Amino acid sequence: MAMASSASVSVSGRGGGFLLPAAVLLAVAVVHARGAPCVPRVFSFGDSLADTGNFPFLYGNDSREPALRTPYGETFFRRATGRFSDGRLIVDFIADTMGLPFVRPYLSGRTAEDFASGANFAVGGAMALGPDFFRGRGVPMGDRMHLDVEMKWFHDLLDLLCPADRADCTGMMNQSLFLVGEIGGNDYNIPLLSRVPFEKIRTFTPSVVAKISSTVTELIGLGAKTLVVPGNLPIGCVPNYLMIFKSDKKEDYELETGCLRWMNEFSKYHNRLLIDELEKLRKFHRGVSIIYADYYGAAMEIYRSPEQFGIDHPLAACCGGGGPYGVSMTARCGYGEYKVCDDPQKYGSWDGFHPSEAAYKGIAIGLLRGTYTQPSISTTISSCPQLTELGSSVEYKNCGTVPHLTVVAQVIGWLLFFVHFL
Repeated sequence: MAMASSASVSVSGRGGGFLLPAAVLLAVAVVHARGAPCVPRVFSFGDSLADTGNFPFLYGNDSREPALRTPYGETFFRRATGRFSDGRLIVDFIADTMGLPFVRPYLSGRTAEDFASGANFAVGGAMALGPDFFRGRGVPMGDRMHLDVEMKWFHDLLDLLCPADRADCTGMMNQSLFLVGEIGGNDYNIPLLSRVPFEKIRTFTPSVVAKISSTVTELIGLGAKTLVVPGNLPIGCVPNYLMIFKSDKKEDYELETGCLRWMNEFSKYHNRLLIDELEKLRKFHRGVSIIYADYYGAAMEIYRSPEQFGIDHPLAACCGGGGPYGVSMTARCGYGEYKVCDDPQKYGSWDGFHPSEAAYKGIAIGLLRGTYTQPSISTTISSCPQLTELGSSVEYKNCGTVPHLTVVAQVIGWLLFFVHFL
C-alpha cells in the first residue's frame, strides 16, 4: 500500500467556516474512536522479519548490503529504513493497531524519552542460538547477532529507564507487550544455504526452541505479563528455496499452493515443538499471557487464496532476477542486474527471502483478528477497541486503512481550524 497522500484545501474568507465544523468533528470522532494506546509500550526481539532499523547502525558502512538503500522501503516509507521489505512489517502493523508509533530501533535511541513507546531489538540476520553452538557441531559460522545479545541490550535499556532500582520498572514490564520473534529461522536458513545435510539441521530444532523458551522465561522473571511468541513461516513457499531446491517430482510440491512440501513439513515440526514448549511455560506461569502467533497458518491463507489479499503472484519476488519465482542465481534485489516489479502489492515476496508489505499486512491482520493467535490476542488485550473492530470486520482491505484515515482526518481538521481563525 502506498503512503496516504496529503490533501490540500482551499478556504477563502469566512466562507470556509461552513466546512470547518464537519472536518473538525470528523477528526475528533475518528480520534475518539481510536482511543488511547491499548498498551503503553511494545518491546520486540527477532531477526530481519522484525528489524525496524537496527541493521543500518551495525552494518551501515557495508556497501554489499542492498537493504540499506532503495528500492527497499519504496512502497510506504519512500526510502530505505533498514527494514527488509518494500514497506511495513508485522511489528509495524501491530504497533499501529495498538495506537502506538512504529517501534523505535534500540540502537537509534539515547535517552529514556526516546523509548517512551518501547524499543525494538531485532536485527536482520540474527539467530536464536549463538555461533558457538553451530561451530561445535561442525557447521561453519561467523560471528552473528543472536538472542543473548538482544537480551543484553534489553538489560541495558532497563538500566537506562530505571537507573536507581530495577523494581521501578515492574509496572512498565507488567503493562507492556513483548514480541519474542520471529526468531530461529536463520538457525536453519544459514545451514541450509551452506548445504548442511537436512537430517543434521533437523537435530538443531530442540535447541532453538529451548533458547526461545529460556528467553521468554527470562522476560517473565523481569516482570513481563503479556508475550507474543511467533512460529516459523512456511519456508517451502520462499521463492529462493523454490529455485534452489527445484524438483522434477510432483510429490515434492503441495498441490494446493505449489510450495515445497518437505520444507513446509519442517516448519510445522519447529512450530509443533514450540507450541508444546509454550504450553509447558503456561503451566509454570499461571498469571502470564503467553500467546502463540501462528505465522505459518496466517501466511498459508495468502498462498491458498492470494486473490483475497489482492496478490497475483504469491510465490514470486517483486525485486530480484526474474525467472518463474522472480529470483536468480546471478542477481538479487539491489545487487547486480536486478529487476523491480511495477506493483509490489501484487507479490507475496519482496526480495525472494522476505515477504512484501502486502503479505506482512495479511499475516498481521490474521494475528490481530485473533484467528491465528492462541489464545486470541484480541481477547487477551481486551481493553483495545481497535482489535475488536478488526475482529468484526469482513473486508480485508478496509482493515489496514483505518489508522491512516485517522491521521489524515486529524491533519485536515487542524489545518482547517488554523486557516479559519488566522
